[in-house]
Amino acid sequence: MWAEFIRRAIMQGIPLLFGSTGEIITEKSGNLNLGIPGIMYVGGIGGVIGAFLYEQNTTELNPFLAVFIPLLCSILCSLIMGLIYCFLTVSLRANQNVTGLAMTTFGVGIGNFFGGSLVKLAGSDVPSINLTATSSYFRTSLPFAEDLGWFGQIFLSHSFLAYLAIITAIVASFVLTKTRTGLNLRAVGENPATADAAGIRVEKYKYLATCIGSIIAGLGGLYYVMDYANGVWSNDGFGDRGWLAIALVIFAIWRPNLSILGSILFGGLYIVHNYIPNLDVSGQELFKMLPYVVTILFLVITSIGKKRNAQPPASLGLPYFREDR
Repeated sequence: MWAEFIRRAIMQGIPLLFGSTGEIITEKSGNLNLGIPGIMYVGGIGGVIGAFLYEQNTTELNPFLAVFIPLLCSILCSLIMGLIYCFLTVSLRANQNVTGLAMTTFGVGIGNFFGGSLVKLAGSDVPSINLTATSSYFRTSLPFAEDLGWFGQIFLSHSFLAYLAIITAIVASFVLTKTRTGLNLRAVGENPATADAAGIRVEKYKYLATCIGSIIAGLGGLYYVMDYANGVWSNDGFGDRGWLAIALVIFAIWRPNLSILGSILFGGLYIVHNYIPNLDVSGQELFKMLPYVVTILFLVITSIGKKRNAQPPASLGLPYFREDR
């Protein structure tokens, strides 16, 4: 039972890991993107659109195309969302908080619109789209996982997107802390005027970080639909996972490598109510609050300590006006 719980916690945490890794990269540039929930939603519906059109126009699925087409569509849709956010906040210097919230509302609206349209095209009797055939390729795990007992069940029974999320977090952590590019990006997030004076192209780094972060976050939406939800898309089916990803950024103190453990913890806290017998609906909702409660407590503890490495980038959420330099 405990092995199954950990495996489900990892599955629940992978979308959060994608979202938090993307947001950490974005915030390291000084951009506060509260549009991550909407971007994850758009990334999910983008993959659904690609998979739906491919399934409708072929009689036999090609394994490579069944994965590549939804993946490409998800990346492109997430990239477009990132570019919109950058144009508004970096080029036009719009308020980042308002823009992010508007992007979330816009992303959810876009997802529900196209989701409802696909339901009508499919002629489904229920308000959902079932892409089981495509999902089976995304959910393929290592064939020998079941032969290794609890070890295989916990560590080797996941899809390639789950391992991609972990690898992405590790690579992001290395780039941010050990490379010149990461140093420049952190300089832009801490003090863009000083970075600009040193010859670092502030707008370039903000655009790149935000767009790459959006793509990574969008993959979290794709994973949720194609793996966790077994290829079933339902409007408003994501719940609060996008906001949990943003909360995880704070819990991980802006370190992608810590997000790996944090995502498993959050995933476990989010589903622990399913393993408590005789728990009513009210009790389940209280247990679902645990990730947020843990984040608040952790934020209080780190604020009391006042350690600089546990604080967000100094210019986070602030527009940069080069003429004021």
